[in-house]
Amino acid sequence: MISKILVVGGTGMLGKPVVQELAQAGFQITTLVRNKKQALKILPPNVTLSEGDLQNLQSLEKAFTNHDAVYINLNIKRNERPGDFHTEAEGLKNILTAAKKTHVKRIAFISSLVINYQGRNNFNWWVFDIKKQAVDLIRSSGIPYTIFYPSTFMESVHHNYRQGNNMMLAGNSLHKMYIIAANDYGKQVARSFSILKDENKEYTIQGPEGYTADEAVEEYVKHYQGAKLKIRKAPITLLKFLGIFSTSMNYGAHILEALNNYPEQFSAQETWEELGKPSTLLKDFVKKLP
Repeated sequence: MISKILVVGGTGMLGKPVVQELAQAGFQITTLVRNKKQALKILPPNVTLSEGDLQNLQSLEKAFTNHDAVYINLNIKRNERPGDFHTEAEGLKNILTAAKKTHVKRIAFISSLVINYQGRNNFNWWVFDIKKQAVDLIRSSGIPYTIFYPSTFMESVHHNYRQGNNMMLAGNSLHKMYIIAANDYGKQVARSFSILKDENKEYTIQGPEGYTADEAVEEYVKHYQGAKLKIRKAPITLLKFLGIFSTSMNYGAHILEALNNYPEQFSAQETWEELGKPSTLLKDFVKKLP
């Protein structure tokens, strides 16, 4: 039975809501952090903090000791380059080594649905290669695992498309994304730890409504009450050109190209049946924003 969960990557945009939902579900949560002082400002008081570094295997082993499971939320930052240390590559390998040594019973890992665009329309990006390799590492670890493949998060619409009072779009969004709120996803993660035993499981994570990027931004602008927002749009070719000179722009151009063109289909019915149906609508999420 899972009762004590260590969360890796619990202070960010997607990590914090999962930590909150796990704690609310009654699990004893420890979050691995680099700086306790900073994390105290972010996480709820009923969460234990353990300092550690993904490049320091000894610190991971210390943090993992006496925990039943590990939830992993890692990402490649916009300014990273192929030769850098990547949390989803070398960092994940250290996590798995520590998990085996400390006899962790289950690993849960958030991946991405859009990585399935890799190889389509001659799209080939080293970031998606690393993300796919991370899934392979989890599968071959020998530890019972749960892998989540989420669509776009509502929080991403808020943080990634909005710049001040402008909502920035690039290229043409051709397919609907079944956008989900992070707290709904967190509830599903919590449910998975409650019902799964020794089996391996992979879940598609999608929300109740499908939007193209343009439609999602229009819905955001329609219901946002804090300011009057304008929608601005640039050609994806401009981002690709700017990406020649900026690692961050290069990252943005690639992820938007994938999001705009990946033919996402709704495939989360089994997830809803086992982990619960998401209830948050985009308009309700937006109305609560400051």
